[in-house]
Amino acid sequence: MENKRHVSPRYRGRFAPSPTGPLHFGSLVAAVGSYLDARFNHGDWLVRIEDLDWQREMPGAASGILHTLEALGMEWDGDVMYQSQRSEVYRNAVDTLNTLGLIYPCSCSRKEIADSSIMGVSGPVYPGTCLRNPAPDNKVHALRVRTGNDVIEFNDRLRGLYSQRLRHDIGDFVLRRADGMYAYQLAVVVDDAEQQITHVVRGADLLDSTPRQIFLQRLLGYATPSYLHLSVVTNALGEKLSKQTNAAPIDVSNALTQLVDALHFLGQEPPLEMIEGDIASFWRWAQKNWRVDQIPR
Repeated sequence: MENKRHVSPRYRGRFAPSPTGPLHFGSLVAAVGSYLDARFNHGDWLVRIEDLDWQREMPGAASGILHTLEALGMEWDGDVMYQSQRSEVYRNAVDTLNTLGLIYPCSCSRKEIADSSIMGVSGPVYPGTCLRNPAPDNKVHALRVRTGNDVIEFNDRLRGLYSQRLRHDIGDFVLRRADGMYAYQLAVVVDDAEQQITHVVRGADLLDSTPRQIFLQRLLGYATPSYLHLSVVTNALGEKLSKQTNAAPIDVSNALTQLVDALHFLGQEPPLEMIEGDIASFWRWAQKNWRVDQIPR
């Protein structure tokens, strides 16, 4: 199992929360895991606010998340990136794929897709209806990318080999919604490339998305980062902690306890007396003693 530092190229990691609510313990685990992996490897740690979907955004959540990270002693490198300010960059990426003949309009409703599809790893597999009969440009439509059935695989640093056949498991997927909003799968690929991210540490709820992102990276000529998908924090009912499941926000007045709890969730073994210390001593120990091979799978 892995337990060594990365040396080349220079490590660049990131934490990319969505501002749909305050930082909670589930997102804290992802933040701590990505932060420690970057600092253990003497790398940069960037913060990106994934605020593409304004309908889900909670007013003040982005600034609240940044304030919480600061209060927890987590220092990011460079300026914070906001996806809401990057529509032109995403449009350029779609135009590039369109020039290659890989994009087509789709006017199918969710119900039509659900009624005519089989279930794949992340929901209904799009059956290619509008690929065979393209929607007219004057009709409201999404934009989909043509997928292939070659195996897309990668070696997750924690979970090992993972693969998908996109056409079979996912289908042609949306890059721009019918309302004009660019999809997460496109935005994250473009942003990781621009920020020169070499290592992605995030929750396992995004594991199924990774082959789609690698597929887009290859089409656009981008490098593929190394991936590590952490176990997702769940509540007593087995539901992922989120705003929808009423996850409690991080209490910065009790920061050290929650940081130690996150470290335990990640399988690390801090000394008992750490809880009596301070945040600075917590980070000194955690950065020096980070062990990927101790993270539960």
